[in-house]
Amino acid sequence: MILTVTPNPALDVTYTVPCFRPHTSHRVTGVATQAGGKGVNVARVLTALGRPARCVLPLGGPTGDAVRTELTAAGLDHAPVPIAGDTRRTVAVIDPTDATMLNEPGPVLDPAEWDALVAETRRHLPQAAVLVLSGSLPPGAPVDGYAQLVTLGRTFDIPVVLDADGPALLAALPARPTVIKPNASELTTATGLPDPHDAARTLLRRGAEAVLASLGADGLLAVDTHGAWRCAPPAAVTGNPTGAGDSTVAALAAGLSGNAGWSAILPDAVALSAATVLHPRAGHFDDAAYRRLRHSLTASRVGAVSPFAW
Repeated sequence: MILTVTPNPALDVTYTVPCFRPHTSHRVTGVATQAGGKGVNVARVLTALGRPARCVLPLGGPTGDAVRTELTAAGLDHAPVPIAGDTRRTVAVIDPTDATMLNEPGPVLDPAEWDALVAETRRHLPQAAVLVLSGSLPPGAPVDGYAQLVTLGRTFDIPVVLDADGPALLAALPARPTVIKPNASELTTATGLPDPHDAARTLLRRGAEAVLASLGADGLLAVDTHGAWRCAPPAAVTGNPTGAGDSTVAALAAGLSGNAGWSAILPDAVALSAATVLHPRAGHFDDAAYRRLRHSLTASRVGAVSPFAW
């Protein structure tokens, strides 16, 4: 079982419009709601792939009730932690070429609620093969919240995947997450370096054991102490990019649970991410496109890490 922790879940509301333009009115052609948050999306994709997954997440108020109801209806294994505040909502406005996101900050978690989330995570770790930590930390959470959870996962001797950015990411690096998954912008923000190879190696020196970086249309770059690997889709994919990174994390977690190497993980992650862009909602993917792409992709080694870098 792959355990995902989503400290700041949401009820995702998706509006579909023919062509989005700011500063004007739109006629909405479709509305969909579902439980969301990055770790929830990861678990949803894993479940669709036939991989057992369980979500740990704080839920509260009427919106939290709606999230819990949808998780149950979707057949997603979940372990909610009650909180006093109302769970946040996110709104995605999508058209055939892109998506515009409106993300609420989320409810404040007090120290007792954060401790309850950590305790609930600990309760499920003995059954977990991989721990996935995804998304923003909610208001009130300690800045080293992810560091606490990474340390907890490592005490159970399982891989820990961290998909976070900003101070939450940097504070977690000394706890030595197995793999971190920033995108190109997050790499530059975290290190001040424009080159993704240099930025990834800097994050390795700060504590990450490996970096899997999303580079948009250029695919994925994996860097660890043994070298670097790349894999990219054969052509740019247009659609709704929301959730594509979560599908990358799902493929990564599935690969780590089977001790797969980058040569197997990267093509699977690129194919699954691209197939997610082709679906209008996060946490879902175009299965036919995924299988077609998966068989056409290979990962290439693009260099070893020089000894002087360490």
